[in-house]
Amino acid sequence: MKLERELMRGAGPTAVLKLLSRRAMYGYELVEALAKQSDGVLAMGQSTLYPMLYNLEAKGLIEADWRDGDNGRQRKYYALTGKGKTKLKADEQAWAKLAEAMGSLGVLKGVSA
Repeated sequence: MKLERELMRGAGPTAVLKLLSRRAMYGYELVEALAKQSDGVLAMGQSTLYPMLYNLEAKGLIEADWRDGDNGRQRKYYALTGKGKTKLKADEQAWAKLAEAMGSLGVLKGVSA
């Protein structure tokens, strides 16, 4: 099951920030992690991910630097900034509040007010 465009627009950046809070990652690695760790729900192509990364970088939430990959090829790695950590914390609280509200309506199984 994939999320509709509007839901993905809200969930995608938060999911990327969460992954980057664990460690720096390069683009393709993020695509793979999003698909695998969300059982395909947050799967997105590179054509969706890279504009999102550029936007997060422009907002100062992430920063990028070039590093040598395992195969010796240069890869652009993205990492969370201090501002990104603050934004992620606020987003996590907002998503928890939303999940709680939806649970109280009976929309989510196992989540209640």
